[in-house]
Amino acid sequence: MRIGLLGGTFDPIHNAHLFIAEDVAARFRLDHLRIIPNGSPPHKQDSPTTPAHHRLRMARLAAAEASNVDADGIEVERPGPSYTVDTLRELRSAHPNAELVFITGIDAIAEIQTWKEPYEVLNLCTMVAVHRPGFPVDILDAALPEPLRRRIIIHDIPEIGISSTMIRNRVASGLPIRHLTPDSVVEYILRHGLYTDRRTP
Repeated sequence: MRIGLLGGTFDPIHNAHLFIAEDVAARFRLDHLRIIPNGSPPHKQDSPTTPAHHRLRMARLAAAEASNVDADGIEVERPGPSYTVDTLRELRSAHPNAELVFITGIDAIAEIQTWKEPYEVLNLCTMVAVHRPGFPVDILDAALPEPLRRRIIIHDIPEIGISSTMIRNRVASGLPIRHLTPDSVVEYILRHGLYTDRRTP
């Protein structure tokens, strides 16, 4: 069995995330894919982040609209900073015979040396780096030594000009966000008054 794990902050989740989930699931022949919002992202301790329970709930609403995808609260429910290596160890214990395929943005992978136990992360999973708008395709060449680079699969997808930052800024400016994220997520954001006072540079 091959289980895909799409990690990130998802603040909020949007349609590009869902496209990535389904594209990677198809191309890597995954049996199942889990969207995993981080609970307390250690790399964003000094940045405002929407409370984890809201981000997880939005991820679950969005996942319900995708095929063979769900959202997993493993990091939200675990106390303390959300370290990928801890998540992978927990999932490896629960699924000892599965191949874990961890998927995240190429910008995050470029900083993998700052992660907790980066080489152990790569021992526990197949790592897939997805290109993101605004980041050069050769970003890993400059950022990582060869022993790390050769263990990361770079996955090209069509560029989709949607970002969580864009959605937060549009909400703060009173602009519509329908068609950028599933309607269920739009309704959740409006119902809970998320992002109305938070504009990101």
